Amino acid sequence: MDQAEQTMMDNLQKNTGKSLDEWVSIVKKENFSKHGEILKFLKSDHGFTHGFANLVAHKTLKSDAGSASGSDELISKQYKGKEHLLPLYEKLITEIKTFGNDIEFAPKNAYVSVRRKKQFAMLIPATKTRFDIGINLKGQEPTGMLELDTKSNGMVSHRILVNPEEQYSKEVISWLKMAYDAAG
Repeated sequence: MDQAEQTMMDNLQKNTGKSLDEWVSIVKKENFSKHGEILKFLKSDHGFTHGFANLVAHKTLKSDAGSASGSDELISKQYKGKEHLLPLYEKLITEIKTFGNDIEFAPKNAYVSVRRKKQFAMLIPATKTRFDIGINLKGQEPTGMLELDTKSNGMVSHRILVNPEEQYSKEVISWLKMAYDAAG
């Protein structure tokens, strides 16, 4: 469990007087099967903010990264039906590791967060035909393969779309290295 999630759980207890486990029990009694149903119930019936409702919904449905049994399970889930993109992911991981020994790879349900002191990249098998790389380079003008990101709600500032035909290039690694340097 990461620090942000622990803080959310502590604040949930402080704000509502009930622990995460108690909220999960309350939601389970309602027999909801969909994430959206749980969100609506917690927000309308209990005055939850979206963030707290989302946390309880994911924990109830065991749909969050923390509920997976390990990194390998998360990676397998990400690449199911997209196995042809796995060699690109492995090559990127190998190359990124050469930047320094202070890198953390944190698999989530849909992507892998790449961190130094802070997140500097996201590796995302987006579709069967496209691999996205989210990069944090605030203030950098988009050029070449680097585009401004408008989809990740501020988790990264830029992205690179990699099609299977292109797979890999020195430009991709150069942008990742620049983001790594900026995260130190």
